[in-house]
Amino acid sequence: MSDTNEMFCFQCQETAGCKGCTKGGVCGKSASTAAEQDNLILETKKLALAVTENGTKEEDVKLVSSLIMDNLFKTITNANFDNKVLASATMMTKAYTNKIANGKEIAPNAKSGVLATENEDIRSMRELITYGLKGLAAYLKHAAILGYTDGSINAFMINTLAKLLDDNMSLNDYISLTMETGSIGVKAMALLDKANTSTYGNPEISEVNIGVRNNPAILISGHDLKDLEMLLEQTQGTGVDVYTHGEMLPAHYYPAFKKYDNFVGNYGNAWWLQKSEFESFNGPILLTTNCLVPPSASYKNRIFTTNDVGFPDCPHIEEDKNGKKDFSAIIEMAKKLPAPKEIESGKIVGGFAHEQVFALADKVVDAVKSGAIKKFIVMAGCDGRAKSRSYYTDFAKALPKDAVILTAGCAKYKYNKLNLGDIAGIPRVLDAGQCNDSYSLALIALKLKEVFGLDDVNKLPIVYNIAWYEQKAVIVLLALLSLGVKNIHLGPTLPAFLSPNVVKFLVENFGIGGITTVEDDIKTMLG
Repeated sequence: MSDTNEMFCFQCQETAGCKGCTKGGVCGKSASTAAEQDNLILETKKLALAVTENGTKEEDVKLVSSLIMDNLFKTITNANFDNKVLASATMMTKAYTNKIANGKEIAPNAKSGVLATENEDIRSMRELITYGLKGLAAYLKHAAILGYTDGSINAFMINTLAKLLDDNMSLNDYISLTMETGSIGVKAMALLDKANTSTYGNPEISEVNIGVRNNPAILISGHDLKDLEMLLEQTQGTGVDVYTHGEMLPAHYYPAFKKYDNFVGNYGNAWWLQKSEFESFNGPILLTTNCLVPPSASYKNRIFTTNDVGFPDCPHIEEDKNGKKDFSAIIEMAKKLPAPKEIESGKIVGGFAHEQVFALADKVVDAVKSGAIKKFIVMAGCDGRAKSRSYYTDFAKALPKDAVILTAGCAKYKYNKLNLGDIAGIPRVLDAGQCNDSYSLALIALKLKEVFGLDDVNKLPIVYNIAWYEQKAVIVLLALLSLGVKNIHLGPTLPAFLSPNVVKFLVENFGIGGITTVEDDIKTMLG
């Protein structure tokens, strides 16, 4: 950090001026919170280095892996704003490092903060990998909660974090490590997909209510399906309804959740609209993962957090030794508050994850062969506050009637309520689910490659116009690159953490590009 900056962070798309936040984060974090996060990341890297240098028992590696996942997740954009929690995690991490290193000081000259790496290109690659690992850790955490782990992925995470402190690594070394991070990202997404589908069934085509009922209710946001399951179990028979918000919408596609008659529908839109939508919801809100916008005083007393989410003075619900959580405080609060105010009505359709699309494969192939479908447009990723993101709504509206959108993540809220119709019974917006479900889009592309007998995924009639916001989008991008996908358009801006030389490398080797105008991009992408 320079002497003139109170902080420096450029890990998300909305970073100030597409350069870096230096006074306070656009996300809402203070300079002091940014410093706590920087310290936590450095100590996490030191812990990883201590493990690689000293070795440790298998049971200790499991504990270290879990701690590292939590630490990385806590520093993802819009996850944890609680300085006390971050400082406590740093102290715990230091204690583990000291134990493993037998008191030996680890990387004594390493400094915290992005700008501690002076070489711009090395800094760019280190941060690209770090943000990829944050996304990786999020996927691993979701899978682990459901009992699915992979020791080889955990080992990669630890070894890679350690290498980020190695000043002998060259730019080419970091480029190779970045590609390997993408490959491991594919494995992690496959693990999470297995965890979710084995536990809750394969997503299926589903209509989701976006209106409300006249009952007291709880709103659950984020990505963690286990929290939703426990909440639904505990609200049965209480007279309290449950609604999803933001990235929790795709929970309605899983068969296991359809047995709950108080699981009403989805309320509102993407994470960035929560200030108005949490206000009008009236009931308590449970934040399970990184989607938290610092709450307004008018509804802050109705915010509850769990897992790696945190905000000062908001009740945090921990699990017991058996992994169970007690949501009775939320349920009792809901009973005393008014029903949600209706902000829209109707239904939306989703559930087009890989198995559901595979079931439609013959119909899809026939539509492509007949010319009814000429292009698939992957418009996955994240939504955000920037007005420039209206581009994605306009792009969807401007697509020719023979184009189908494949989506996952909260980017879909820019177009999933448009009436774009269907092609031979196939909806023109196929929603695979959360950003966690981007793996489905990769599998669908690989399946189409197989069906059409192609030797290269880039020969498919698929183009990529992806919106990004935070670090889970980074691991998805690296995963796609590792699968050989080229010519991805990334917007609304390219990441500020990519140096000019790194951007040049990505353009020359993978055809990475930005976005311009809807009209010009339609011509470029669809020919």
